[in-house]
Amino acid sequence: MRIVVLVSGTGSNLQAVIDSVAAGDLDVEIAAVGADRPGTYGVERSAAAGIPTFVVDFKDYADRSDWNTALTKAVAAYDPDVVVSSGFMRIVSAGFIDAFGGKYLNTHPALLPAFPGAHGVRDAMAYGVKVTGCTVHWADAGVDTGPIIAQEAVSIEDSDTEETLHERIKVVERRLLVSTLASLAAAS
Repeated sequence: MRIVVLVSGTGSNLQAVIDSVAAGDLDVEIAAVGADRPGTYGVERSAAAGIPTFVVDFKDYADRSDWNTALTKAVAAYDPDVVVSSGFMRIVSAGFIDAFGGKYLNTHPALLPAFPGAHGVRDAMAYGVKVTGCTVHWADAGVDTGPIIAQEAVSIEDSDTEETLHERIKVVERRLLVSTLASLAAAS
């Protein structure tokens, strides 16, 4: 199974995928890693691992539609079976999702459909829930919507801050992403 991974930041989920592939524990080919802005550590991680990289900088386009078109072309050039949003902080168009047969995988640091959006951890804590977690789902053109593939709960400790909780969720999120990709690869 060929994947293209999209990142906006440090790429810690991406690193888990890279490590699992290198260890022989995950049977996927990382065809390329792309970012929505230059200078991301996720792209640096990929380049260091010898994985092709590309940047489709959101700032280089007159509007969201032009950017989506350029991103679609850049990803399509690598002919992926699945596109993985790994901390990719841009909402893509329905046209982008359709171009890849709806195979756009996303991770989110909350138990969707609760607490969608860019601040899932903060929102869960502010609401006062005692359990949150992470979700891996097939993304659609909405914000953190689409069919859920896997979820795992993470308890909120009394001593948690947004940062400590988010770090504990990321540990689970990395494992859940790798296991979901392994299941998809085995089924393909």
